[in-house]
Amino acid sequence: MNIVLKNIGKRYQKEWIFQNIDMSFQQNDKVAILGGNGSGKSTLLQIISGYLTPSEGSVSWTNRQKQIGVAEVFRSVSLATPYMSLYDEFTLEENYHFFTSFKALLNVTTAIEFAHEIELTKALKKPLKEFSSGMRQRVKLGLAIMADSDFLLLDEPSSHLDANAIEWYNKLVLKYAAERIVFVASNKEESEIPFCNKRIEIADFKPSGARA
Repeated sequence: MNIVLKNIGKRYQKEWIFQNIDMSFQQNDKVAILGGNGSGKSTLLQIISGYLTPSEGSVSWTNRQKQIGVAEVFRSVSLATPYMSLYDEFTLEENYHFFTSFKALLNVTTAIEFAHEIELTKALKKPLKEFSSGMRQRVKLGLAIMADSDFLLLDEPSSHLDANAIEWYNKLVLKYAAERIVFVASNKEESEIPFCNKRIEIADFKPSGARA
């Protein structure tokens, strides 16, 4: 998998969020996208995913030397973000079956295997409305990281996780996503990006006083 950002810029109304991001990524790259709240990290993730269109520049996705159109990128990506919805009335088992009907998981074929990997076996039959925020985050991360996808997007993945859960998250990335491109949007929380070998500082791409 190869992803190329060519002079990417995004603005809302007359204000540029970032400009001139010109980078390429390939299999095994682990990329930390760093910045404070409201800096544009999530916006850049959505552009990389094909969900948002940049105001200038272009994104291209190539897999096995075949160009992927923007309408088909969703087949290649998995993500865990604050705006990713789970079904509160469904049990963990039912959420597993619903989400895997769209995208299979790697090396996991049953709900009980999935629950074991995210360390929530005892909660398999519970509806998600009874889950703590940390348990819900484990479900989101498990579905994204373990998905059979070409690249992975994680937006502030350590949110709601305690120290033990953060250690679990890092091990899960290394186990299931070692050979994929991974993008992690982070408020510079080093505990959620120790595996990253590339960094994008959003502040480096903010033009001072730039207006349309």
